[in-house]
Amino acid sequence: MRIRKFFERLFNWELWNFYLLYAPIAPVWFWYCFKSKAFWFFTPSNPTITFGGFEGESKREMYNLLPADVIPQTIYIKPGIPVSELQQKIKDAGLEYPFVAKPDVGMKGILFRIIEDEANLVKYHERIPVRYLVQTKIEYPIEISIFYYRFPWQKTGIVSGFIEKELLQVKGDGTSSLKQLIDKHPRAKHRQEEMELRHSHRFDRIIPAGEIFYLSFAGNHNRGAKFINLKNQIDESLVNVFDELSNKTHFYYGRYDIKTASIEDLKQGKNFAILEYNGAGAEPNHIYDCRMTLLRAYKTILHHWKVLFEISRYNAQHGYPYWTYKRGRKYLRAARLHFKKLEKFD
Repeated sequence: MRIRKFFERLFNWELWNFYLLYAPIAPVWFWYCFKSKAFWFFTPSNPTITFGGFEGESKREMYNLLPADVIPQTIYIKPGIPVSELQQKIKDAGLEYPFVAKPDVGMKGILFRIIEDEANLVKYHERIPVRYLVQTKIEYPIEISIFYYRFPWQKTGIVSGFIEKELLQVKGDGTSSLKQLIDKHPRAKHRQEEMELRHSHRFDRIIPAGEIFYLSFAGNHNRGAKFINLKNQIDESLVNVFDELSNKTHFYYGRYDIKTASIEDLKQGKNFAILEYNGAGAEPNHIYDCRMTLLRAYKTILHHWKVLFEISRYNAQHGYPYWTYKRGRKYLRAARLHFKKLEKFD
């Protein structure tokens, strides 16, 4: 079984470690650093977001830039406050269970949780070591990602990627245990350590026939979500929605994560909520789950890096200077320490 899994990972580049996947094209990234004469060449790409939105940016910072009607109702909680104060904040905000909790500064779905009741909330609050947010659980049925970029000298941008997300899940057959279903799942079986950490106490449970059991509620590729390519749905009306949003926020490059009632509603600019958006560090995740060859995936990534470089260079020449090496190193080191702390409690 282990040998079989090894060869499945070896011949499926989508399962490769991040650093292994990007190592062959890393010299191109460093060429842009050299060409810009700035190690953090991407920092002016999104001038209204710290570090260009590459890593370590606050969700609060992003939400404050967006219209209130397109984001979930959200409150921010300091770690360690008395439970009674926490409960009062939630009551005052009118939030009802179930709702979402996640770190204000987070990544890769770390410590993302659906809070079902007060016991869940108290357990989460006592565990998390950093400021976090509590927000309405958006019930729209469709979760999607939009990769958008716009050159600052142009009014109209480009939607280069459009995908629908299917959360990591198994479907019961009435006879197999959860552990057996995980072992047969094409993606979950490669995530044994994570599955044991989250679900080992339920491994023996028989999942009824037809019942969907969610293994993760985070719609990230690194959390096992499946992506369905919707590139044929990209049209002028979709671009117009994100032109309007991005012009308001001076957002030039990155990815929106959204829930919506339908694709048509999204194109009409209604019945959708932005869960978050990611800037310069956003991966063009439409390379996954669409039968791309590795060569074509590299071509897509390199195209986006070139766009990132050109946007950043223009903004640097028009009032938004590159971060110094010292400033960027200090910021990134603090962000990495923050994420290591989160991983210990995930």
